[in-house]
Amino acid sequence: MRQLVIGNKNYSSWSMRPWVLMRHFGLCFDEIKLRFDFNADSAFYAELARYTPAARVPVLLEDGFAVWDTLAIAERVAELLPGHTIWPGDARDRARARSLCAEMHAGFGALRQHCPMNIEASLPEVGARLLAEQPAVRHDLQRIVAMWSEALAHSGGPFLFGDFGAADAYFAPVVARVHCYALPLPSNVQAYADRVWASPGVAAWVADALAEHDFLDFEEPYRAAA
Repeated sequence: MRQLVIGNKNYSSWSMRPWVLMRHFGLCFDEIKLRFDFNADSAFYAELARYTPAARVPVLLEDGFAVWDTLAIAERVAELLPGHTIWPGDARDRARARSLCAEMHAGFGALRQHCPMNIEASLPEVGARLLAEQPAVRHDLQRIVAMWSEALAHSGGPFLFGDFGAADAYFAPVVARVHCYALPLPSNVQAYADRVWASPGVAAWVADALAEHDFLDFEEPYRAAA
């Protein structure tokens, strides 16, 4: 039995990555969705403790054996689906794809902090203000544009390394942020973001997120008073 433990689809950018990857490539799994509550004694943490000592989502379970952290899960998916385009076939392209995923994994703190993922929301005025007032957000966006532009120029598209793969799933939450905050992109990069947004796994996640209707005020710094 294969299961994926995730958080709220509207907010959980980390959960989105492996879910989208597994859904896109048709890897069967059951979903265990936990409602976010970051109080120390919450039911969220109590339930999560059944699956992982890391106290974070997502978690991939295979007959009860836990694999946590999105990069580890992506590598496990690649092992389960040999011959698919989880990672590029060329060794250097594969190394570059992993580098992009690792940079996203470890960096872009300003974008994460100031533009939390919120698929249901439309906050273009917040995005414009952040780009005007937060140099670190502008820097993060510029770096993302550079990464995507370089990869697309090398591969020729339609996705970062040709066919849809782990790198595209990894940046799907960034595309969600671009969509929510109307962050400006060059036309060729925006076209890539649109393709990611319309890809089957991402579209399925977005549809589920829009159906949640579960407002969590601590996840909504720009709409908590609404």
